[in-house]
Amino acid sequence: MKSKEIRNLSAAEVMAKVADTREELMKLRFQQVTGQLTDTSRLRTLRRDIARMETILAEMQKATE
Repeated sequence: MKSKEIRNLSAAEVMAKVADTREELMKLRFQQVTGQLTDTSRLRTLRRDIARMETILAEMQKATE
């Protein structure tokens, strides 16, 4: 997801997206361990997406205080 798309979401929606992305990352890690994962770059992409969403979420929370 792009930063612009994340900023258009509410804080609750961003939290839900983070949870979904973490779950997907966990599934991909299991696939990697079992040797079923073919696109390893997806792991890096998901980690960066999670970091991006958490950063924007922190900015949202800081702005409301």
